[in-house]
Amino acid sequence: MKIDGKPTRTIWVEGDAVGIIDQTALPHRFVTARLATLEEAARAIKSMQVRGAPLIGAAAAYGIWLALKADASDEGIERAYAVLLATRPTAINLKWALDEMLATVRNRPRAERAAAALARANEIAEEDVAINQAIGRHGLKLIEDIAARKKGERVNVLTHCNAGWLATVDWGTATAPIYMAHDKGLPIHVFADETRPRNQGASLTAWELGKHGVAHTVISDNTGGHLMQHGMVDLVIVGTDRVTAQGDVCNKIGTYLKALAAHDNDVPFYVALPSPTIDFTVSDGVAEIPIEQRGAEEVATMTGKTADGRIETVQVVPDGSPVANYGFDVTPARLVTGLITERGVLKAGRAALAAAFPERA
Repeated sequence: MKIDGKPTRTIWVEGDAVGIIDQTALPHRFVTARLATLEEAARAIKSMQVRGAPLIGAAAAYGIWLALKADASDEGIERAYAVLLATRPTAINLKWALDEMLATVRNRPRAERAAAALARANEIAEEDVAINQAIGRHGLKLIEDIAARKKGERVNVLTHCNAGWLATVDWGTATAPIYMAHDKGLPIHVFADETRPRNQGASLTAWELGKHGVAHTVISDNTGGHLMQHGMVDLVIVGTDRVTAQGDVCNKIGTYLKALAAHDNDVPFYVALPSPTIDFTVSDGVAEIPIEQRGAEEVATMTGKTADGRIETVQVVPDGSPVANYGFDVTPARLVTGLITERGVLKAGRAALAAAFPERA
């Protein structure tokens, strides 16, 4: 995707290190960072300098490469795997990428392991781009159908959190159809939930849409239902960190409420996902998916730009008030209109997922 006309990715190889966009600095500063060690890669994932399930997977893959450059022993591999796996518990792409890397290097001579790890990490990154492009093509057809029915009026898409190119290596999942529609000249507009806490819709989705030139409006998290009641949303497209074998969707906290509002107002609710996000070992998302609980400061404080241009963090809750910060919720498959995957738009159910991805099921 583009930043002010310049094609850009979220992660890249930089000599003997890995370059990333430091997403904790957005939207007010565009900063890149250099990761040279396993510890720096793990910290980047845990602190959310890189975030989004597909990008976490790619970053973890490169983290294995960084680790093996320093210690390519069996013990070094096991340590790197454990350190990276512990960084984020909810997104299944992380474990998938680590398992791919482990399978690549485990039976190789020690001298070959780092080079093999780099080659596989590069492949994982390129596979992510190709998958997201395919998601975009399948999702574009949904937008084109709505545009045809509306006879030239703009198509309004609501999205939650950030499932854009900042959450992947490039293109994004939920945003890939949007970018393709925009690049094709279709009249498209995005309502971007601010997505408290962390405000990843306001700070990341809005930033990347604006940099690429896509018309959008930031709304508070509680506005979506009102817009749907008044016919102002044509479809909802969100991303996901994990989809169960029966089609339940785990995504950023607040997604479930959007799905309920969409269901009540007959607004199509789609989830865009790459196949590594499907976890066929889990059936009941509500009962079985571990929900990450993050630090209280993400709810208790907000960071923004003051009138004189300073970046400041302020506290927004009373001193002493306890805070709960659940990072994700689960949307049952019955509320999902369809899953937009690299192999087409699927029904959210076990049979459809297994038929489309038999090698994973």
